[in-house]
Amino acid sequence: MKILHTSDWHIGRTLYGRKRYEEFDAFLIWLGATIQQHGVDALLVAGDVFDTSTPSNRSQELYYRFLCRVAASSCRHVVVVAGNHDSPSFLNAPRELLKALNVHVVGSVSESREEEVLVLSNANGAPELIICAVPFLPDRDIRVAEAGESIEDKERKLIDGIRSHYADVAALAEQKRLALGADIPIIAMGHLFTAGGQTVDDDGVRVLYVGALAHVTAGIFPANLDYVALGHLHVPQKVNGSEVMRYSGSPLAMGFGEAKQHKSVCLVEFAGPTAAVRLIEVPVFQQLERVKGSWEELADRILALSAAGSRAWLEVIYEGEEVMGDLRERLDAAVAGSGMEILRVKNSRLSDRVLGQMHDAETLDDLDVNDVFARCLAVHAVPEEQRPQLLRAYQETVASLLADDPGAE
Repeated sequence: MKILHTSDWHIGRTLYGRKRYEEFDAFLIWLGATIQQHGVDALLVAGDVFDTSTPSNRSQELYYRFLCRVAASSCRHVVVVAGNHDSPSFLNAPRELLKALNVHVVGSVSESREEEVLVLSNANGAPELIICAVPFLPDRDIRVAEAGESIEDKERKLIDGIRSHYADVAALAEQKRLALGADIPIIAMGHLFTAGGQTVDDDGVRVLYVGALAHVTAGIFPANLDYVALGHLHVPQKVNGSEVMRYSGSPLAMGFGEAKQHKSVCLVEFAGPTAAVRLIEVPVFQQLERVKGSWEELADRILALSAAGSRAWLEVIYEGEEVMGDLRERLDAAVAGSGMEILRVKNSRLSDRVLGQMHDAETLDDLDVNDVFARCLAVHAVPEEQRPQLLRAYQETVASLLADDPGAE
């Protein structure tokens, strides 16, 4: 049996205001063709289908058109779980209809763990695969807040809640496998951040939980799982060196920090319960290029890209000693007539002169919410000893807002 594991599509994501629907469409067309080419039996999407909880009509069109295309292919099953960027209620809304296409959606934690344990059958109706389809687990769904508890108590309860959830669904899956009397694989899905996970700058990976234990260890996954298909981290990687516990990574570069990264999906082939995994590289549908250095270095690199016929989107970071007030005009002239487009320019030297070296060419794009809050504390001269507690309270508030589902009743 062949499984294709992917995640973190982030359909609808923009890059410095530039819409990327053509890229998402090209990826989904490629994914459908890849499923057909390799005779994939089941597709697993481990969260963050959309970039926001209120996806645009165009984003929805791409998603549903793809599901219809896969339903008409050799692929027998599609399993989709929600990520932290998704609206659970939005994903869940059409799930009964999608079941007619053998598309199984788990958008949120339910009162019964049974709903997260799926037994999938082959064309003859015989069970062939058990999926523990665990969506992103919000703090409020796995930890009960109590008055007077310490930060350590909160973090311990959080990690215990995640471990308990996976233990429950894995135990149910094992019961089903024993009842079926068949040695069929058990796969767990999830959307979380494991300890030691690799990220890169500008990838848009959002912090899931507040506290030091936001990154769970590989030990939370029960030993009876034959493969663990994870989402959330955008760099394709193994968990703790395991061949059968992986992040597929995002199929598109989410920012210029990922420009040189090789993107892939995981093709998992089972012979009984034993999994063999190989990566299928995703083509680059829109080249991103980060260009850094002095003016001479910038000009040389842009000239080389132009000579090669590049149609890249550029992020330009000027690091020369000379203050250049006309940097943007020079850059526009350098790319004129080529297929390249400059999406962002960072001119550190001019910023140093104008702002008195306060901050290096910073915009809100350069700061996260914690940086902005820290600046506010500094501007208002809040005593240093009070800042850690205020920052944590602020982080908990932000996490709560991000966990809200605008589509829920």
